[in-house]
Amino acid sequence: MEGGGKRAVAVWHRRAGKDEICLHTAAVKAFERVGNYWHMLPEYGQARKAIWDAVNPHTGRKRIDEAFPLGIRKTTRDQEMQIIFKNGSTWQVVGSDSYNKLVGSTPCGVVFSEWSLSNPSAWAYIRPILAENGGWAFFIYTPRGRNHGWRTLEGALSDDSWFAQVLPADKTTVFTQQQLDIERMEFQREYGEMEGDSFFRQEYHCSFDAALMGAFYGQWIEAAEKENRITEVLPADREVFTAWDIGYSDDTVIWFFQMEPMGKLRIIDYHATNGKDISYYVDVLNKKEYKYARHFMPHDAFNETIQGAGKSIIRQMYDLGVRNVERVPDESEQQGIQAARMLLPNCYFDKDKCADGIDALRNYQRQWDDDKKCFKEKALHNWASHAADAFRYLALSWIRETKVEPKKASPKFLHELTAHDVFYGEQTSKGYERI
Repeated sequence: MEGGGKRAVAVWHRRAGKDEICLHTAAVKAFERVGNYWHMLPEYGQARKAIWDAVNPHTGRKRIDEAFPLGIRKTTRDQEMQIIFKNGSTWQVVGSDSYNKLVGSTPCGVVFSEWSLSNPSAWAYIRPILAENGGWAFFIYTPRGRNHGWRTLEGALSDDSWFAQVLPADKTTVFTQQQLDIERMEFQREYGEMEGDSFFRQEYHCSFDAALMGAFYGQWIEAAEKENRITEVLPADREVFTAWDIGYSDDTVIWFFQMEPMGKLRIIDYHATNGKDISYYVDVLNKKEYKYARHFMPHDAFNETIQGAGKSIIRQMYDLGVRNVERVPDESEQQGIQAARMLLPNCYFDKDKCADGIDALRNYQRQWDDDKKCFKEKALHNWASHAADAFRYLALSWIRETKVEPKKASPKFLHELTAHDVFYGEQTSKGYERI
């Protein structure tokens, strides 16, 4: 980066100093070129704790005060987590979950911290901006399975214009072997032997093959890869269905699929974006040369509005010429997850068009309860949630169409069991509503 490089990937172990290096690099870059610089965390809500208010335990000073001394600052805006430097440059902590809200503040340098946990759409949005203005991007993270973080590293390793490095803890002097052994035992004690070992290998040995903790669909996506069901999937000569999850500040997601004989599904396309009104998504439908059968929507689409339009989303779509919109049964999250698990062995995904959606399914996981030391039944809400919710609606629609009887959930390890798992009863399906 000091020599003029524009792209870098650092998959370094926990506590290796990734953020520190990037903070100091940003301070230098801000005075080499006047512009806006971002330090992007997966979620805006975690940015303050992780970066803005964080204290270096070795010095007792705030991390931003070490990187950006008061003498080089003009203004510090605590509420916006932004520093304006005396030369006119700015540096700001932002979140990948709200990158679209930063329109107008064009960056010329971005650090993607915890990139493997971030919304991959953020890079798709920012990349052309940096390409146009000659800006730089630095991706720093520990692995979270073979998701977009894996693809970023693979691409960097094959491109001479990128810096790329994987740095496990046994290749640095941050920890002794004795300390690492203790860390592994602590992880296993806290999370269980298998989950703890996976978490340790992920965080300290930078393993992309370690299982993602609490993942709902990890083993099903892994099976799809092994069985070559994530491949090139061209549309067949038949109608296309869609399944949606609706958002405005959050992503609106659309899965495009075709039903095959014997309950098989061709997942041929995927779309996700945010900050758009419903006419944008109708344009997305119209620009794809598919003949549509039906569009499956969540129950709140019948009463929720976007941008205060005064009409339900369904009614807005109807006014824009979209017909055959149906409401998915209003089942519980757990019932939808079980439906998705039943469906996944029957799915063939297009590896290119559905790449971001597949990553989201791979990263959809349970919340961890630190007090009770177990996984909650409820899913973690992050960038992966919206694609996973839309896939749940797809699965529930598939069950209705094929009249497949839902089965009992697959057995879990004892430490993963909840009361719902123990007392799991029969599922029911409610009917559709259609306009």
